[in-house]
Amino acid sequence: MLKRRHLLVGGTSAVALAMARGAPAQQPPGPERRLLRLTNRILEVNGKAAKRYGVEQPSGAFGLTLNEGDIFDVRLENGLDVESGVHWHGLNPPWRQDGVPYLSGPPIAPGRFADYRFPALPVGTRWMHSHFGLQEQNLLAAPLIVREESAIRSGMQEVVILLEDFSWTEPRRIFDDLRRPRPEGAMNGTGMNMAAARPDLNDVTYDAFLANDRTLADPQVIDVEKGAEVRLRIINGAASSNFVIDLGAVSGTVLTVDGNPVEPLVVRQFPLAIAQRVDIAVRLPADATALPVLARCEGRMSQTGIVLRPRGAAVARIPEMAAMAASALDLTDEARLRAQKPLVSRPVDRSVPIDLTGNMMAYSWGVGVHGLEGLPVNVEKGERVELVMRNTTMMSHPMHLHGHSFQVREINGQTLAGAMRDVILVPPRTVVKVALDADNPGLWAFHCHNLYHMAAGMFATLVYRGFL
Repeated sequence: MLKRRHLLVGGTSAVALAMARGAPAQQPPGPERRLLRLTNRILEVNGKAAKRYGVEQPSGAFGLTLNEGDIFDVRLENGLDVESGVHWHGLNPPWRQDGVPYLSGPPIAPGRFADYRFPALPVGTRWMHSHFGLQEQNLLAAPLIVREESAIRSGMQEVVILLEDFSWTEPRRIFDDLRRPRPEGAMNGTGMNMAAARPDLNDVTYDAFLANDRTLADPQVIDVEKGAEVRLRIINGAASSNFVIDLGAVSGTVLTVDGNPVEPLVVRQFPLAIAQRVDIAVRLPADATALPVLARCEGRMSQTGIVLRPRGAAVARIPEMAAMAASALDLTDEARLRAQKPLVSRPVDRSVPIDLTGNMMAYSWGVGVHGLEGLPVNVEKGERVELVMRNTTMMSHPMHLHGHSFQVREINGQTLAGAMRDVILVPPRTVVKVALDADNPGLWAFHCHNLYHMAAGMFATLVYRGFL
């Protein structure tokens, strides 16, 4: 039987300890605890069955929805036949519960479980994904929503959209092919231009792009009221693909980025880098026609998406190939964003220069801290820290810091009171400064969220002095 994911039948949960992995998965969780299972599942991609991973509740509900004020109280069972684990992307837990194997805790063995309990903060559109090997490319990811009290009070219908890239090729083979040496200027089998003289947009040529597990050959159609306002919670869960969100002729209002509120920004298109999220409020057309919400792959004609349909409205077929390629992502819209709840103004205590480095020919990537690869970012609790990221390469890098939110403060010398984020895209030959408060002691991952860049070395850590 081919089955779809059942999206986000949530619940509530609600502060503090422990990964346990010694007991078998059959042991039941406590009465207040939510249960998530890592599973094998079958989905259909353009008429063909594909076996991939998933994160589900026992009911079959995909992912997890909590409400503001809840405790994140979860038992994660590993129903796979391989070691695994899940990172709670965008939440700021105690570092030992961050879900990064070997950094915050051991991987979860097959048939075993781990328990997590901490405040579900910050609220907003978050997500969960494997941080083990290349499992994320096999779709081991799911939405994780902590609904804001304001969103609950509004009564606005909410639609969650998880975007992913799909390949029939096994992830290890994709990675090995990327790392195979080739002459300068050659194209490798995954579509990457190996020349270092000009920017490259995509490492991998994918077979399909998914929105809630489906392509535009059979998109998810969601019923809405005529003329209704809908809150879109859009998550870029792709392993290696940036998107442009396209609302067509309809304008929407950006409410949050990476789950964090911004001053309202009216858009028809909006860039969404790997691992970033955006909440957009859209009002359905007054003429009761259906509204496609499309995600167009950067630099390609490929697109995916869902359809919002007023009851009874016709739904026209939407091609999987657009008339023209989507443009490269830049920081034009990023520079327009303003945090609704910015950091409190105070001097910077520590400024850390960070070079994003790479050798395109060898497909080797790195993070240089104070000019040294492999050096951690060292901070003291209570400091205001500035990270100065300089991209020396010809590819964009969506940089993610675990356990913290940061504010975008400067782009190529232009100062701004930008958005609060946990992922910032750093385009080629660009310098981006972000600021954060060192308020969550531990050992934290800091890396490019392009899965293959991270696997090829673009991974560092932020370490609090004396945290143990």
